[in-house]
Amino acid sequence: MSAHDFAFLSQNAFLKCTPDSSKPFAVAGIAWDGSVTNRPGARFGPDAIRRASHMLCDGTHPLFDRSPQAQLTDVGDLRLPNTSLTEMRAALMPQAAALIAKHHMAWLGGDHSITLPLLRAYRAHFGRPLAIVHFDAHCDTWKDHFDEPSGHGTWTYEALKEGLIIPEATIQIGIRSSGVKEAREYVNTVGGRVYTARELRGSDNPSALAPLLQQINEILAPVIDALQKLQQLTSAISNIQSLTGVNLLLPNVSLAPPPMPTFSAMAAMSANASASASAAASAS
Repeated sequence: MSAHDFAFLSQNAFLKCTPDSSKPFAVAGIAWDGSVTNRPGARFGPDAIRRASHMLCDGTHPLFDRSPQAQLTDVGDLRLPNTSLTEMRAALMPQAAALIAKHHMAWLGGDHSITLPLLRAYRAHFGRPLAIVHFDAHCDTWKDHFDEPSGHGTWTYEALKEGLIIPEATIQIGIRSSGVKEAREYVNTVGGRVYTARELRGSDNPSALAPLLQQINEILAPVIDALQKLQQLTSAISNIQSLTGVNLLLPNVSLAPPPMPTFSAMAAMSANASASASAAASAS
């Protein structure tokens, strides 16, 4: 790639954090919108979210009373080609893999076509499929992208077909867009759970959301239990290997933009969500 950076890449940092590879949490931007089918502009998302985060002052959370700044760094935007979906994904994966190996990451996008290579990188890192909670208006379970094999609306379908995510631990929340039933209910048909926006209407306070959160906990509980048992098994096998010198091999176990009010408003909400997640993680 050229040494010249694209003009839309960020020139600032989330919460004005300084670069520091020793920090456990990191933010990275993926300024790509080459797969949109209607309105481009998501490439400006990472920079807008970072600028909005500066309005959070020192980032001290009003509930957790913690700021993530002491444990957070911003590694900037990934260097990606600008015209080819295939080449973008090929360039993204090794960069993502290197960051995942060092940090707990928060990714700022970018259209939804970036999700598939990120899931591939996480699948390779953990060595097993992931559980996923997907907040969106769109199901992203189309089998093709307007007769092209892949795009921003196909990543959930592709991730399930590739074994990147666990069907029974795939949860979609807020789905409301039009589309054929086969796509809208695909996650339900493979064993996951879709919570449509209509189903959630009126759930705008903690007490109303409690049943939803309980259902999600019940869906994910078997996955968490299986993961814990797998960790115990792995530990036991390691002990056997250390005592006997015999190597034991195990197979892999399966576990783990519509129209908006204003772009600045969406960026501000994203900045608040990222800061809240970082504060909650640093408080735990």
